[in-house]
Amino acid sequence: MSSSLSRDDVEKVARLARLRLTEAELDLFTGQLAQILDHASDLAALDLHDVAPTAHPFGLINVMRDDLVEASLPPEEILREAPDAEQGRFGVPRIVGEEP
Repeated sequence: MSSSLSRDDVEKVARLARLRLTEAELDLFTGQLAQILDHASDLAALDLHDVAPTAHPFGLINVMRDDLVEASLPPEEILREAPDAEQGRFGVPRIVGEEP
């Protein structure tokens, strides 16, 4: 566990974030946060001056298909499958203007 992180530090950060933590949660999160900070410290110690900055570790490319216009289903056929349809549109429960 990181000697630079104390339970009081975690308690202060929780208070600033307006989080109510139990004693058990404080103990748990102190250990977990210490491990995270130790790992970040390990990463910061790496010599990366010859490594180019990247947004992702793998070279990614977008695989896109051509945008082709194709025939779609007729609206009447789609609405026939809907649980409720009215005047050529999907019927949905009214929610505007209702009180919770």
